[in-house]
Amino acid sequence: MKQEPLSLSDLTLAATAFAALGSEARLAILRRLVRAGPAGLPIGQLGEDVGVTGSVLTHHLKQLVSAGLVSQQREGRRILCSVDHARVQDLSEFLIHECCADMGGHSAQDTPR
Repeated sequence: MKQEPLSLSDLTLAATAFAALGSEARLAILRRLVRAGPAGLPIGQLGEDVGVTGSVLTHHLKQLVSAGLVSQQREGRRILCSVDHARVQDLSEFLIHECCADMGGHSAQDTPR
């Protein structure tokens, strides 16, 4: 089956997101925010839950925000962090887009939603 070429921007976005997830701490942060759902978590609680606090947590969150995986919103004196579920879903679809295409199977693009 013919492989579809990916655009440079698709590859760049995916590489940026995967690079941001290249740390155990950042992956733990993202997983915790996924579990929290759309409401997210205050930054202090997030840090306590994953065992990363202070400037180290700030550094990791900056990487995730820069990759578009996490957003932050000030609510009074606290900062709420939440995962961008659509972006994470897009990243998952990027990985499985051409699943089994070389085996004569159907790629994800052939499967109706």
